[in-house]
Amino acid sequence: MATFLYHVGRIAFRWRWFVTFLWIAVLAAVGFAATKAPAAPDDGFAMPGIESQKAFDLLEERFPGSAADGANARIVFIAPSGEKVTATENKAVIEDLVDEAADGPQVAGAVNPFQAKAVSEDGTTAYATVSFKTPAADLTDAGKEHLERAVDQARDAGLTVEIGGDALATQPAAGGSAEMIGVAIAAVVLLITFGSMAAAGLPLLTAIIGVAVSMTAIIALGSTFGLSLTSGTLASMLGLACGIDYALFVVSRYREERGKGRAPREAAGMAVGTAGSAVVFAGLTVVIALAGLSVVGIPMLTKMGLTAAGAVVVSVLICLTLVPALLGFWPNAVLARRIRKGKRPRRTKTDNAGSRWARLVVRHPLPVLLLGVVGLGALAVPAADLQLGMPGDEAKPTSTTERRAYDALADGFGPGFNGPLTIVVDAKGADDPKAAASVISQRIADTSGVVSVSPARFNEAGDAAVLSATPSTSPTDARTIDLVKTIRAERSGIEQQSGATYEVTGSTAMNIDVAKKFQDALVPYLVVVVGLAIVLLLFVFRSLLVPLKAALGYLLSVLASLGVVVAVFQYGHGAELLGVEQTGPIMSMMPIFLVGIVFGLAMDYEVFLVSRIREAYVHGERPAQAIVSGFRTSGRVVVAAALIMMAVFAGFVGASESMIKMIGFGLAAAVLFDAFVVRMAIVPAVLALLGDRAWRLPRWLDKVLPSIDIEGEAITRKHPAPSAPVDQDNPELVLSR
Repeated sequence: MATFLYHVGRIAFRWRWFVTFLWIAVLAAVGFAATKAPAAPDDGFAMPGIESQKAFDLLEERFPGSAADGANARIVFIAPSGEKVTATENKAVIEDLVDEAADGPQVAGAVNPFQAKAVSEDGTTAYATVSFKTPAADLTDAGKEHLERAVDQARDAGLTVEIGGDALATQPAAGGSAEMIGVAIAAVVLLITFGSMAAAGLPLLTAIIGVAVSMTAIIALGSTFGLSLTSGTLASMLGLACGIDYALFVVSRYREERGKGRAPREAAGMAVGTAGSAVVFAGLTVVIALAGLSVVGIPMLTKMGLTAAGAVVVSVLICLTLVPALLGFWPNAVLARRIRKGKRPRRTKTDNAGSRWARLVVRHPLPVLLLGVVGLGALAVPAADLQLGMPGDEAKPTSTTERRAYDALADGFGPGFNGPLTIVVDAKGADDPKAAASVISQRIADTSGVVSVSPARFNEAGDAAVLSATPSTSPTDARTIDLVKTIRAERSGIEQQSGATYEVTGSTAMNIDVAKKFQDALVPYLVVVVGLAIVLLLFVFRSLLVPLKAALGYLLSVLASLGVVVAVFQYGHGAELLGVEQTGPIMSMMPIFLVGIVFGLAMDYEVFLVSRIREAYVHGERPAQAIVSGFRTSGRVVVAAALIMMAVFAGFVGASESMIKMIGFGLAAAVLFDAFVVRMAIVPAVLALLGDRAWRLPRWLDKVLPSIDIEGEAITRKHPAPSAPVDQDNPELVLSR
């Protein structure tokens, strides 16, 4: 592979105009296709194999059209202090608003709260439901503005009016200014690392091009494959982070090869053949982990995983082709300014911060190992109390009208009002369907934790009914989860008594079922990913202990990052610093995301760091000295890559959507723990303690395993560097043309 990529780098360098125009053409083509593509569909949240989904499917089958995905707006009215919504003037304002809303474009109907008895017992709160004929994504500006004008008129009359539902829901931002700050921090890190504007800008430029290609492709293919920009959130996050890191490694190796006296084209070939090989392997691990999300069996998760995997593939291809092509245009611009001017360094160093740190760890491996393991273990403790769920309007900032509507309904009608349970009764086999539904309704109403059950609503055929049960606790309360389990556990006795069957669904039950499915899939997925890590690293490093050490370190970083996510988003420690106004269960898909993505990132750092250590060991250095040599050449680059990853991920903490905020924080924490604690401290400590044993492999296994030349030994032997003095801290000493 290294030899093949060596030629790819040389070809891209030589045919730089062709390669550059090819990527510009690709971007233009997908951009043009995106402008002509129909609007992306709503992702939805279909969840095959769970009871809530079965009940929803039964509802669609027996009540055609009633389960349509039309948008809705729940308008909540709060009377001024000391007044009631039933007062003559307030009642007239509310009825006028409902009449006005019902006449709006795309509106299917509006329900008067006084006719539907949607008024709280104390008379201070009421709500009206406005149903639309089309999904929220298809609502026109005219339809939204008509409803907003009607609401503004009611507010002008003195009522407090808030709007829940999805019709006018605030669209989540992907990070905003905070994301730009992350990119700016990445640029500063690159500039400090390279000491050259060109070297700092090149990884940013190629990463942005890669994200642009990926995101426009998602838009262009959205209607064909059911993708949307929500599916592409993870793709943009990983595409940007991986794109910068991968280009960073290639540019860094190019500068190193130039410092050895190689001509620019030869240096580009060597950089792509060596660092590029590691990029291919690292990208492959990320792609496998992301594509593996499809085995969980959740369509939305599968889409997010596959689109993100596609973005990483684009990042790898750009790194192997466009980066050496751009180096061909400015072969000396990426070198440090002093070196570009032909000056030699003021002094020659045989040491740098990376080698000094490695030497410290090698001298005290056991204390460093114990400190790292105990520290990460302590951070991982809260993960044992992990509670999964799906955040709703209660997790949104109080600045949004959806959150204020949620709070007002909870205050006026009880905490369980925002998450009613929908009971779908299948009375096809019952002798008396109405009596059967009545029995089910009464038994559920008698269940502890149920406040009320609505009258049964039958379909036209009379063989199915729908009930709505309101819990006494909020949708995310653990007691609500127990209530759903109780209602389902009593099913056999109730069905035997009534002669009909029933299923429990609704947003609350759906969230509970989704959380359970993710929780059940987490351990098997973790086992698969860890097993895959061991196998892949076995191929790369031809060692048994190194892969095992890498997998255990990966587990530590994953558990520690899960622990801090629980501490912040579930316990609330420091939540206000991140703009988290409401704590609660951790988003159901968060642990799966973390396991898959951190696996890829952990393997990135493992490969780039340990491959240089192994390279030094293979060339005859003693184990301890090989660790120092590996850190001397790659330590600074790995630190820079980790800081860039953290900056990009941390930028998404500024998102208003709690899901994006949580993913960004979790990934930033995972990179911090894995790069700086596991790879930079625990890994050299373990290698120092193992010594030569770290690189041993049984003879029979050595014969069976394929040879993967990540370090590029073959091309290094075939194309040795010319003799030239090299400064280890500033290796770009020779400007061969």
